Amino acid sequence: EQIKNKMSESIDVDAPTLSRYVMTQTRDTDLVILLSALATSFKLITSAVNRAGVAKLYGLAGEVNSTGDDQKKLDVMSNDMMINALVNSGVCSVLVSEENEDPIIVPAAKAGKYCVAFDPLDGSSNIDCNVSVGTIFSVYEKSPGTTGSTEDLLRSGAHCVCAGYCTYSSAVELVFTFRGGSVEGFCLDPTIGEFVHTRFNMKFPEDGGKKIYSANEGNFQFWDKPIQDAVQTFKSGDKPYSARYVGSMVADIHRTLLYGGIYLYPADNKNAEGKLRCLYEGIPMAMIIEQAGGIASTGLFKGKVGRVLELTPDAIHCKCPIIMGGPRDIGVVYEAYKAAGVEVPEI
Repeated sequence: EQIKNKMSESIDVDAPTLSRYVMTQTRDTDLVILLSALATSFKLITSAVNRAGVAKLYGLAGEVNSTGDDQKKLDVMSNDMMINALVNSGVCSVLVSEENEDPIIVPAAKAGKYCVAFDPLDGSSNIDCNVSVGTIFSVYEKSPGTTGSTEDLLRSGAHCVCAGYCTYSSAVELVFTFRGGSVEGFCLDPTIGEFVHTRFNMKFPEDGGKKIYSANEGNFQFWDKPIQDAVQTFKSGDKPYSARYVGSMVADIHRTLLYGGIYLYPADNKNAEGKLRCLYEGIPMAMIIEQAGGIASTGLFKGKVGRVLELTPDAIHCKCPIIMGGPRDIGVVYEAYKAAGVEVPEI
């Protein structure tokens, strides 16, 4: 009897799934279908990532993507999985993928009201050594009365309907938020094949959290002086910050959101516009960080220091710099800019 009770306690007879959450929050069946299609592609990618070694999916596919990176076999496969799931969902009109130079226009017979931009496998240079990778996405609505075009995606983060990421690691976690809403986390339960609600109203640690800075310090010499000074400040003093840098944006942002600290990928002399893509890396991650109570800054970009969510992408694959963290650490960066005579926003 005791064993039976223990077993029944460990099985949830009322699983709080992703679809249920979306329906409860929005009462919008199209949005439920969209998130279900995304979740299906995340499950397919999970399976491919988990079986990459056995199925000989490591290595290059012999092609180059829209931003000039060498494509891995898993990049191409993950991209196809997402495109197939979204085109056939019946609720999308335009898709933009990091892996495709041009936007994908959904055939009229299958078109719906959403436009989705995504990086199907972020951090894939880490794939061959079995380090965490992830998917990032942002969702916009097409303009009323139109069939949908890239113009619907070339809008600031203020127009983003929903944004999220999925991280493929020891557990598979989906974190997403609706515009103006809370940030919620769902974990893939492999026993039932569903994303189950496990993190509620995720908040950036109020005190700034752990003292961690996360940046590719190999670029130090190319950074502007205020960024160099801020990082030097983090490393100095009686209790210097720890350095943590995975090189998969999803893994680094997930840790920053949960533990605190600061993540920096600033513009520099080598990449004047930064390296991360605005539409499917910058804006979705900024929306998550800000709605969890953090700050997502551009650092000095095009003559001023501003918010990532205020940027309007001028092309589907355009780039932007990103500095994300809490007031404690973003304050250090802003002070360094102030000392250099650059105007900064109030925190």
